[in-house]
Amino acid sequence: MTTIDRIDLFPLRYPTVGYFKFFSDARGSKGRAAIVVKITAADGTIGWGQSVPIAKWSDETLETAFIAMRDYFVPVLVGRDPADIPGAHAAMDGTIAPAFTTGMPIARAGLDIALHDLAGKLAGKPAAALWGRESTAPVTLSWTVNVKTLDEVGPLIDEGRRRGYRHFNIKVAPDPKFDAALTKEVRRIAPDTFLWADANGGYDPASALEAAPMLAKAGADVLEAPLRPNRISGYQALKKQGALPILMDEGVITPTEVEEFFKLGMLDGVAMKPARCGGLLSNRRQIEFCLANNLMWLGSGLTDPDISLVASLALYSAYGLKKPAALNGPQFLAADVLKTPLRIENGIAHPPAGPGLGIEVDEAKVIDLMRQSGCAHLRASSPAG
Repeated sequence: MTTIDRIDLFPLRYPTVGYFKFFSDARGSKGRAAIVVKITAADGTIGWGQSVPIAKWSDETLETAFIAMRDYFVPVLVGRDPADIPGAHAAMDGTIAPAFTTGMPIARAGLDIALHDLAGKLAGKPAAALWGRESTAPVTLSWTVNVKTLDEVGPLIDEGRRRGYRHFNIKVAPDPKFDAALTKEVRRIAPDTFLWADANGGYDPASALEAAPMLAKAGADVLEAPLRPNRISGYQALKKQGALPILMDEGVITPTEVEEFFKLGMLDGVAMKPARCGGLLSNRRQIEFCLANNLMWLGSGLTDPDISLVASLALYSAYGLKKPAALNGPQFLAADVLKTPLRIENGIAHPPAGPGLGIEVDEAKVIDLMRQSGCAHLRASSPAG
């Protein structure tokens, strides 16, 4: 049995294109923050992962995620069996305790992804085979429509169509009337699309109850995260209203939340994100709960860059995702660190084949992007001297 010999962390920011409301932060930092994780086993095998903190969406920033990984998670993982991924999560729970749910889940997701890549490589199997799954079917992607005025809708959809996309997801909240008009316009331009409205918790309960039937009438198929996750009675009222299937996202970190929110009558399904919930292990168990309880599950992401994106594709492909995935990293990010770029053609992503995640990372690209981002001073390696 080999053990984890070394973990390197590379904090950086991917350059971005287009408007997306989550990109800039209060300090003026621009780009999509990420921490590339390199786990090296004692036999020299390497696994790659990526954490994608995002201050305007979560309470994890590039700096807090980096410190949590460097000072807390990494020290308890060095020396462990890299194939014991549940044991790795237990060790991380022991050093940053859960509060309402898993502590620092976005930070630890990068380590979980790297462990899956490493464990697959050591076993000579794709990550899906570690879960008893075999599929590497392509995943259809959805194009994100995030606009401030209705005049922007047509050109943005045209851009997506030029790149082969046929399905669209829209950002809504807090104005139900604007959101209904936006939904109607997207449905008019793209009548055959699977139209997914995502509020990112941006409505209050009264506005959400007003918005849901308006969005349904305008042509939305589902409504994701209409409220903040602690609005339990508001979610119950929306589900009882029944205007649209109600999916939860923010606030769902482990299978426990899915189970409890299901028992409380708060949801019709979950928008999955390995990057949000501590990685592939937790997200896989959530999908399995949804399948066992006839809940809808959709594939989503946190504008994932290449490594995290590949991990999401591996999971969604392995579990036979039926609907278009709102994985918009390829839409908004303008760099990659892979030796062979991910194959995306006509809005369809093809998960790489091969052991682990099936990717090779160009470490020189990682270091160059880290330096360009002004983050090189944060770089960390283990074990500490």
